[in-house]
Amino acid sequence: MTEHLLPEKIVEERGVSNAKSLFRRKGLYGVHNMVESEWKKNAKIEDKGSYIILDFGKEMHGGVRVLTGWIYDGVCKVRIRFGESLGEVNSSIGEKNAINRHSPRDFETLIPASGDVTIGQTGFRFVRIDMLEEKYMYLRNVYCVNRMLSKKPIYTYQGCDERIADIFWTAKRTVDLCASEGYVWDGIKRDRLVWAGDLSPEVMALSAIYGRLPEIEKSLDLAKKLAPLPKFMNGIYTYSAWWLITLADYYEEFACVKYVKKHLRYIVGVVDRLGEMVGKNGELNREIRYLVDWPTKDSVDELTGVRAIMVMAMNKSAALLKSFGLSNEKALEIKRRLLLQPMDVYEKKQVIALKYFALGEMSDREYAKLIEGGAKGFSTFMSYYILTAIASRDKDLAIRLMKEYYGGMLERGATSFWEEFDIEWLDGSGRIDELDKNKKELHGDYGAHCYVGYRHSLCHGWSAGVARFIKEQC
Repeated sequence: MTEHLLPEKIVEERGVSNAKSLFRRKGLYGVHNMVESEWKKNAKIEDKGSYIILDFGKEMHGGVRVLTGWIYDGVCKVRIRFGESLGEVNSSIGEKNAINRHSPRDFETLIPASGDVTIGQTGFRFVRIDMLEEKYMYLRNVYCVNRMLSKKPIYTYQGCDERIADIFWTAKRTVDLCASEGYVWDGIKRDRLVWAGDLSPEVMALSAIYGRLPEIEKSLDLAKKLAPLPKFMNGIYTYSAWWLITLADYYEEFACVKYVKKHLRYIVGVVDRLGEMVGKNGELNREIRYLVDWPTKDSVDELTGVRAIMVMAMNKSAALLKSFGLSNEKALEIKRRLLLQPMDVYEKKQVIALKYFALGEMSDREYAKLIEGGAKGFSTFMSYYILTAIASRDKDLAIRLMKEYYGGMLERGATSFWEEFDIEWLDGSGRIDELDKNKKELHGDYGAHCYVGYRHSLCHGWSAGVARFIKEQC
């Protein structure tokens, strides 16, 4: 679905007259009109240094469609900046890790008189237009061209808890934006790619809301196509394990025999290849890249998390192969070797949760660690697993912690859920749709690993697994 949306607010402007005319829809077409009285019905930006910042109210995916009237000398050079936060839209490349990688969001371009041009392909809420020449330009409209998935859902949250409803609809918007181009990307600003591990929570959310989807199956197919054996998906062996888990869960939910049959030979090959990552005494290969999630990177619990993911993958693969009448002995043998090594967890809540899903149990000590400090230490990628593990003993507590964690993002202005979020970031920080010099900037001043500062994606599909948790538990 493609929408053409007017801005909801003018955040700031300089050198602009009649700016409020941009709130009136004047049609999706260019106009050539030389009558000065008609020009003056539109917004006028005049002279180098003038600018306008538009707020479209929610996270969007796409660009802006700029419709102009008269421009002195027929064409004007402008700078366009897109931002998922107000801080990002005012930043320059390199400032607080602002980037143009994956989707350019800060660049110069030309706007023609009596024109109709569409600019940009990224994730954003705010747009800033700066004049770069000593000219004037009349703007008839600046529309957001927003693209998002538009399917009839089979499930939406119908309960009376407003906070849960807000979390559900924000999670849904997140994956609707990330699945808007036929594949399921992890982010609409970055990375506009299919990552096999990221698909796990994304498929959880999408299949819970919509059932079987071509976008899901195309993405699983693409991950396989791009990783012919003996390659691992995205160069990460745990991501090949996640692909097995996701495909097996998808089959278990929808009994899509014909779809899975075409992957059986590859499944057997992936199981064999993953077996090469496990030594005869259960030791894990540390030379080839692996990932649990970014907050566990290089932690004392990282390899235990890898081991848990591998056990989950062997459990799922064994069940899947058996259902198709194929031998599952290799998967069971790999699991046996994996369990020769201890799976002790010392710090990370997501690893406790993964261990619970791998083995079906957790100790009282592990559960105590899981709920210690409330939502502190939660992970967007692993939110479904963490919350479900807590709910296995105390569903009401799990729901309260879900509201604490995801509610923290909502309270800071989130309209889609983020690549990562640490509840401790709330201390002393402001909203993403405001700039307060007396507060830390939640987008630009935080982050780690690959999501430092403005590189941080504020619309990331892996954060939406909470939608399935809501369906199952709320």
